[in-house]
Amino acid sequence: MGFDVNRFQGDVDEELVCPICSGVLEDPVQAPVCEHAFCRTCINEWINRQPTCPLDRTPITSTQLRAVPRILRNLLARLCIKCDNIMYGCNMVVKLDCLAMHLEQCEYNPKRPMQCEQGCSLIIPKNELKDHNCVRELRNLIQSQQQKLSDMKRELDEQQLQINEHKREIHLLKDFMRALRVSNPAMRAIADQMERDDVVRWSASLPRARVTRWGGMISTPDELLQTMIKRTLSEYNCPPHVIDELMENCHERKWPPGLNSLETRQNSRRQYDNYVCKRVPGKQAVLVLHCDNMHMPEDMMVEPGLVMIFAHGIE
Repeated sequence: MGFDVNRFQGDVDEELVCPICSGVLEDPVQAPVCEHAFCRTCINEWINRQPTCPLDRTPITSTQLRAVPRILRNLLARLCIKCDNIMYGCNMVVKLDCLAMHLEQCEYNPKRPMQCEQGCSLIIPKNELKDHNCVRELRNLIQSQQQKLSDMKRELDEQQLQINEHKREIHLLKDFMRALRVSNPAMRAIADQMERDDVVRWSASLPRARVTRWGGMISTPDELLQTMIKRTLSEYNCPPHVIDELMENCHERKWPPGLNSLETRQNSRRQYDNYVCKRVPGKQAVLVLHCDNMHMPEDMMVEPGLVMIFAHGIE
């Protein structure tokens, strides 16, 4: 619906008037063939009833409408129009392209956003100030936020259920592939790659660790200490197919040649700082995974990796 012609100062050129509503063009578009211009809302409503140009009946659809030429937009922008709030006392006359900006700031605008000065500081329309109650509005705001939180929690719960179901299906698929790989070499290769990818993703989820005292390493941890570390790895989603092997590798009897005796460890000490270590959360222990340490010499690594437990010196 176009602007009322009576709101403009002086005569308005007929080319700037919408043939449908007889108002000055608002958000104008034109037909592609005959180039007649209309308010966007007016012509869309017309096309919904009859897909032809109202003036010459040329076939037309909404998707064929295009922007009017710049010269027409410039002519519209230069028109001088009275403020929408003239009935409330505003006598301003502005250029049409400045109308929206003026209305946002017009002190006569009954809907102009105002900040409550009674204590709540909420932004409310000017015409609602006289009936505004801070306590009531704040209570409504709290209830609204509580409802949003409740909706978000419900949505999160539903998403978690879906995630758990997807995890269950993935575990079933992996179990199925492991069963097949005994008799199917191709499936064996796929299952092995999936297991390696699991370890890589899990490693990426763990924080990096820095060992400050390699001399604090416990080369022969007792069973209680190993059980505690294994429980932590399980709690932090260590892939089940590697957890037992990782824990076996926490004892020097399973370590690679460069680490399996005090003498070799002393000789290899200069290479320790090249390890990429991941923190076992909350413990004085690190994971040195094969997937993170492909750069290390063969005599310093073992698959799927090492668990190194320390008495102290982990950051």
